[in-house]
Amino acid sequence: MPDLTAQQQQHQKEVAERIKQSLDGKVDDISIIHIVNDLVENAHEMGASDIHLDPEEGDIRVRFRIDGVLSDFYKLPKELQSEVTTRVKVLAGMRTDEHQAAQDGRFKLSLEDGHKTNIDVRVSIAPTYFGENCVMRLLAQTKGGSITLESLGFSGTNLEKINRAMKRPFGLILATGPTGSGKTTTLYSIMQKLNTPDVSIITIEDPIEYSIEGIDQIQVNQRTGLTFAEGLRFILRQDPDTIMVGEIRDNETSGIAVNAAMTGHLVLSTLHTNDAATTLPRLLDMGVEPFLIASTVNIAIGQRLVRTICSACKVERNLKPEEIEAMKKTMSGEFVEASKSSYFGMGCEKCGKTGFQGRIGIHEVLIITEELRTMIMERATASEIKEKAIEQGMVPMMQDGLEKVKRGITTAEEVLRVFYE
Repeated sequence: MPDLTAQQQQHQKEVAERIKQSLDGKVDDISIIHIVNDLVENAHEMGASDIHLDPEEGDIRVRFRIDGVLSDFYKLPKELQSEVTTRVKVLAGMRTDEHQAAQDGRFKLSLEDGHKTNIDVRVSIAPTYFGENCVMRLLAQTKGGSITLESLGFSGTNLEKINRAMKRPFGLILATGPTGSGKTTTLYSIMQKLNTPDVSIITIEDPIEYSIEGIDQIQVNQRTGLTFAEGLRFILRQDPDTIMVGEIRDNETSGIAVNAAMTGHLVLSTLHTNDAATTLPRLLDMGVEPFLIASTVNIAIGQRLVRTICSACKVERNLKPEEIEAMKKTMSGEFVEASKSSYFGMGCEKCGKTGFQGRIGIHEVLIITEELRTMIMERATASEIKEKAIEQGMVPMMQDGLEKVKRGITTAEEVLRVFYE
């Protein structure tokens, strides 16, 4: 959860109390408009990225995803299901008479939470056994200017590698990892550094997560045929120096992105792969020629997000012999050793009793060296590339996570959770 001022904490409590009072009253007296607005406001103030409204047999289960983990918050009466769903559909410009098909939409909400905050809410509704469910993704539009590479948890060595790659006038910088691992935030922080008056930066995104002054950001629109590939073609006619493509997800987009990098543009993008080394064979799978990958990719950044221990209730722990033995069954020796004398959060009001507050990245940064270029040309496997990269000084993600455990930033269980959950 974000650090809040006393005024914001008080406002958060008032909104939560307002929701509880509404739900304690008669169903007929509940304002649907207020309950939907209050849920979005409450979720935003709790630092949630998503709201899940899951219909069940007797009620609607309301869950917030905070720091990557879903938690139950409220139960709405079943009688409100149709009205709440209809209200969200109206806000998001969806069909209110369609109940058997999946629908997507979005709406904006302005919150007066001490300072005006504009929330962009992406909505996905789908029919389920107990009626339509609703998932809302919250994107706060005021955060873009505050993102820095230094704040994302990169080690000094990895920061140096990224800064060197950013200084090159052309080539590909790729952020890789599963959904929700902070790839786009990493690219935004890189763009923030590159964003100077003498440089033209244009993006094609789905969605535009944060608005950054001085950068032309284009939203993908499937209805009008503005896909990543089409948008990228259009951007190349706009005389950019740097291009950010929200995601390389098909052969067409990968081909255009690589060609853009070949013709003098610095191209930033994301790929869904498990680690940095898998990025290179993944591009091969998309039909990109090995010599093009070898000559255009500057670096690949693999990452995950781990929850950080709450500073307000952080305490040191020394494991008992029986706890160490239990850990040995699920953890490698290095993690057990790091956990013997480490830190954890007791759980307090500030962190919502979870023991964690906020998240930080664990990373690996793979630089494409001459040796690796030769291996790519020979279609080496991901494991062979990773082995060579480690030999050349790349610190694997798991090792980066272990260092953060040793420094008391997160826990061993949390690092292992994001890899094996």
